[in-house]
Amino acid sequence: MLKKRDMNPTDIAKHFDFTLPGISAHLRILKDADLVIERKKGQRVFYSLNKKCPSDVKRFFQIMWPYRSK
Repeated sequence: MLKKRDMNPTDIAKHFDFTLPGISAHLRILKDADLVIERKKGQRVFYSLNKKCPSDVKRFFQIMWPYRSK
């Protein structure tokens, strides 16, 4: 999902059966692991995929994606 475009937590939450605080917690973990990049624009925060993360990590998420999305 973040491979296609930057997204804010509200937009990301629309694709999952999680609450917004749950999405924010997951994004914080992904950010701490350097898998996503956070960018602030005014009051809003946008996330994008860290394209510099190792390819094996990317492969893992590509395999797991169908099991986690709606």
